[in-house]
Amino acid sequence: MTGTVDETYVAALQHDLVDPGDASLVGVVRRPTGWFRAATDENRPALGPPEALLDEAKDRTAELKRRGMCDEGAHNAAWEETDFARRYREYLDADGAAAEALADLAARVDDGEDIWLVCFEGDGKRCHRHTLLEHLRERL
Repeated sequence: MTGTVDETYVAALQHDLVDPGDASLVGVVRRPTGWFRAATDENRPALGPPEALLDEAKDRTAELKRRGMCDEGAHNAAWEETDFARRYREYLDADGAAAEALADLAARVDDGEDIWLVCFEGDGKRCHRHTLLEHLRERL
């Protein structure tokens, strides 16, 4: 019996906006806060985007906000301008720790476990967890 894999953001869990049922809540962030850890069952920092890519996207977001874009618009524009999704997928394939974490999650889902990937970004912002979810589903 194969499990399922889905995704959400931590605030949705904290405010009961989603119901993961008995799914394992797997954080996929580089630098989880204490309150993030309290909302998830585990965290896989290797599945967070690489620091250099995060920093580049954050710097670009800040520049776009200084030019008058709203936070969400600046974030999403920076995502596109930095080619975030493609570069994150390349990282998942090339980094040994990320590949190992991804293989482990795939095996757990193959064994019947339901898993929800969790990070910080809300529904209106582009997020690596969507790319990760797609990548993981392709492996299953």
